[in-house]
Amino acid sequence: MSVELKVPSVGESITEVIVGAWHKSVGDRVARDEDLVELETEKATVDVPAPAAGVLAKILKQAGETAAVGEVLAYLDEGSDSASAKPQSDGRAKEVSPESDNRPGKSSQATRAATSAGTAQPVPISHKAAIEPALTSSSGATAGREERVVPMSPIRRRIAQRLVQAQQTGALLTTFNEIDLSAVILLRQKYREQFQEKYGVKLGFMSFFVKAVVEALSEVPQVNSEVRGTDLVYRNYFDIGVAIGSEKGLFVPVLRNAERMSFAEIERAIADFGRRAEQGQLKVDELQGGTFTISNGGVYGSLLSTPIVNPPQSGILGMHAIQDRPVVRDGAIVIRPMMYVALTYDHRVIDGKEAVTFLNRVREIIEDPSRLLIET
Repeated sequence: MSVELKVPSVGESITEVIVGAWHKSVGDRVARDEDLVELETEKATVDVPAPAAGVLAKILKQAGETAAVGEVLAYLDEGSDSASAKPQSDGRAKEVSPESDNRPGKSSQATRAATSAGTAQPVPISHKAAIEPALTSSSGATAGREERVVPMSPIRRRIAQRLVQAQQTGALLTTFNEIDLSAVILLRQKYREQFQEKYGVKLGFMSFFVKAVVEALSEVPQVNSEVRGTDLVYRNYFDIGVAIGSEKGLFVPVLRNAERMSFAEIERAIADFGRRAEQGQLKVDELQGGTFTISNGGVYGSLLSTPIVNPPQSGILGMHAIQDRPVVRDGAIVIRPMMYVALTYDHRVIDGKEAVTFLNRVREIIEDPSRLLIET
């Protein structure tokens, strides 16, 4: 019996997807609930499992093609073997080209991610189509001056829309400060082995910043608010989006109720997000709904930047590279591990006083982390 593999509902307001990598080829046997194909939406990449055990008989949508929710992607022959699999088209072997390769591992969008777009949606830091378009050059053009045309993925298009929206609808302003990481570095060195032995995860910098941000947001609630029509919405909970880098891109999954999380819980959650980001297993709802975002460009070597707010959020904290720099302490010039931090905020909601107060509070906590309870 022939079974249809359809595009499932993959999120509110999403009506179409781009087909990514097929994990099986025509004629391959598949098990029920085995992942068959990747679908890329404007928010995330999801795997579609086989609705029944059988043989992949026919693929209707190749990698790189667009499909609507509910549209048939392929047919399975339930209970048959590869010898009885349906032909791909008219019974003749179909020539496979780079534009229609459905071999496992080929993906129309090999890189995905999270965001400065939407409510902590995923933002890719790079993009490479698996469907390699032909290099083109005009007649008589000098060799080596070819152009490669790559269609924007749904995620990339959505990001572009949201970033432009952020600039057009918000009154964005950025304020800067610098933080001495000496105390945090010493504390991590002191408790590193004990912490990892007890909790099975490393004590990183991000948990300190998440803790500091939650404390600062509780003291300056405007930074955790949003504009909703003609109203201002203030929250008493803190859902912090944290950038997670991977080979597949940069994702921003959300730590729900971060105010209730311990250092160990934060580090475990970040480590889990990182593993699943590499495997393309982050869920759409994990990438939505943040109230504030932390973006760490320092892991890529960024010294200073002005991050863009994720609408409808009102603020985003940018972390940067740690550098040994000369600073003055007690009248003497000393070398300290310093980090520039940036807070971009929506001036419609947050005044300069609140922005500076928030950033100073983050700095004070990071420079004196002993006030935070660490589970060792």
